[in-house]
Amino acid sequence: MLAAISGALVLGSVGWLGAAAGSALVAEIDPLPESPSSSLPPVPWLVAGCAVLGAFIVPHAASMQIGVTALVVFALVAAWCSDVQRGIVPDICTLGPLAAILFVAAIEHRPAAWLSATIVFVPFALTAWLSGGRGMGWGDVKLAALGGAVLGAPIALSAFAVASAVAAVVHWNAGVRGVPIAFAPYLAAAIGIGLAAGTPL
Repeated sequence: MLAAISGALVLGSVGWLGAAAGSALVAEIDPLPESPSSSLPPVPWLVAGCAVLGAFIVPHAASMQIGVTALVVFALVAAWCSDVQRGIVPDICTLGPLAAILFVAAIEHRPAAWLSATIVFVPFALTAWLSGGRGMGWGDVKLAALGGAVLGAPIALSAFAVASAVAAVVHWNAGVRGVPIAFAPYLAAAIGIGLAAGTPL
């Protein structure tokens, strides 16, 4: 019980810091004309979600896994907040944690993380290339690659398929068809749920 409470406090704090960082990263950036409509991120809900994630993960994780998880959670929340506010996912929110995970995987001789990141990257990159970055932004592509490294390709692809369907339904029902959407929150939520389900990093 104490470990779960500690985990909730740690990752809840990490989530709050990620939200602050994500907002700060794009505070001086004007939205691009083709960007989604700007909105405020649901910071209390994000912090609560991170706390729940911490309560699930920390009691059963090794120290290095907790550290990497904290880095990933920080990046996911920052990506969520920056995308809903400016339609941008800064590279530091994706390439930074991706590099850390792949570095650890290389040290531990786990090539599966590299392979999974590549497998997930390819279809997202193809979509972004074919759409000219409009249907799928390159920030989303990098976030998807991070999800592949974190969750493994089979789980990541399944989770992102569900996330895509949810995004389509939400925006269809909201009557905003044909306009850009902030997709990073859906990808970030999918990765977070995968982590909560006990998927190893």
